[in-house]
Amino acid sequence: MSSPEIVEEGAEGAKPVQPKSKKKLLIIGAAAGVLLLGGGGGAAMMLSGGSAKAETAAEGHGEEAKPEAEAESGGHGGGEGAGKEAYVDVPAMIVNLRSPDGASRYLKIHFMIVPGPKGTADSVREKLPLILDAYQPFLRELRPEDLAGSAAVFRIKEEMLVRASDVAGAGTVKDILIQDLVQQ
Repeated sequence: MSSPEIVEEGAEGAKPVQPKSKKKLLIIGAAAGVLLLGGGGGAAMMLSGGSAKAETAAEGHGEEAKPEAEAESGGHGGGEGAGKEAYVDVPAMIVNLRSPDGASRYLKIHFMIVPGPKGTADSVREKLPLILDAYQPFLRELRPEDLAGSAAVFRIKEEMLVRASDVAGAGTVKDILIQDLVQQ
């Protein structure tokens, strides 16, 4: 005897329809359950703050376990503006690129400088004209093909960090954060 067929009647007459396999339904149900459990666990982590490690360290060690943003801003305030003084926003620079065919090519770069352990935002701002002057020859010598590929931003960022450290002193600049890098 074959499996029973369910017959649906529509405008075209009767069509046999096979019942869905129980195995297939079981697999779909299990996948949905796993997704729900994983999503629920992720939501619980996000809602709880995910900072259980920092909280337990703060309880056990007192002042040593300040969150990083609070430590950089001196521990004052906890609002939106806390830690903003730890970055030096540099206005966007537009430089000519060197192109082999003589066509006009431009590079617009907007970045931020993160002061290092030996520097403050104010000390970096004081040396900003010297830092920008060190960047000009490097950026003007770039070719359009130097900006191609995924490693280009990394190479530019590293070269900018080296030049800033040379001008401002070792340990004064910790990192360069590139916000925009547009070639035209």
